[in-house]
Amino acid sequence: MKAYSIDLRRKITETYERESISQRKLAKRFRVAPSFIYKLLKQYTEKGTLEAKSHGGGQSLKLSPENIIVLGELVEHKNDAT
Repeated sequence: MKAYSIDLRRKITETYERESISQRKLAKRFRVAPSFIYKLLKQYTEKGTLEAKSHGGGQSLKLSPENIIVLGELVEHKNDAT
């Protein structure tokens, strides 16, 4: 899923600051999850930024490149093993 735009994030925080509105109603108005509103406002008050957090990079490899080569050779030699 793609991150919400800075424009939307700015509109949400400006609306929250201008109006006396609950986070749940704010989520309904902008059609986002209440957890997103909570995390966005927390990030904005603590860090002062609306930027999306960077992606963690995914899961690391379980096997080293050398082990992948060995595994490929084993499978090639005896390909009926499970």
